[in-house]
Amino acid sequence: MLGSSAVLPCHIITNDRLSQITWQRTIKGKAPDDVFVTIQPTNGLKYRNGQDLRFESMGNFNDKNGTLKFSNVTLKDEGSYTCIFSLFPSGTQSRNSQLVILVPPITNLMDYIPLEGNEEVPLATCTAAASKPKAEVRWIKGSLEGKVREELNETQHVNGTTTTWSTLLGKPGREMNGQLVKCVISKWEVCSQERNKIICCLELVRVYCHRRGGREPTLQRATRGSHARLRGMRSVLLHTHAP
Repeated sequence: MLGSSAVLPCHIITNDRLSQITWQRTIKGKAPDDVFVTIQPTNGLKYRNGQDLRFESMGNFNDKNGTLKFSNVTLKDEGSYTCIFSLFPSGTQSRNSQLVILVPPITNLMDYIPLEGNEEVPLATCTAAASKPKAEVRWIKGSLEGKVREELNETQHVNGTTTTWSTLLGKPGREMNGQLVKCVISKWEVCSQERNKIICCLELVRVYCHRRGGREPTLQRATRGSHARLRGMRSVLLHTHAP
């Protein structure tokens, strides 16, 4: 996860004599197989090609363990990390790890107050910004199923993240006034080489329509939480205002 710590495992079981552990990486902005750390029995951990104090030794050289802790990871750190054991008499052996950086989305829910009419207009927009991998955005329409539709868009950014947003569209009529719809934002997390769908955000918005010449309605928005109840769901009222 972006900004968190990662563990780069490096351990071997052998009776051969170990003289050095070398760490190299292949990431964006660096030469392929860039050597960044060496570990020796007398000198311990040494930084190569620039000191990066985010790397700390977690292993014991005598146990043939060169595992590293990598703190405050960024998107630029994503790539391949290889530790190489220099052994006698067998030669070298290596262990490889792929570092994948996940970025949770920044979420936003925008609602509109359309005028009653026969033209299709935006009712609400739900956004999951700058996530990696890209988030999935969908609507639970409830009683408005079949009366409204979703329009999904996305933008890919140069840093590898994606912004996804879905707009709920419909013809604002009296029957949809005050109805509740839910935006569900989910994302894929890589865990033990399995892909699991994780719901990370659930927001609700009540749809209102403004009749020409009529009084504007009170707005209500809620996000999943506790202490308040909205139509049978536990939720927290974000704001309520009237003109």
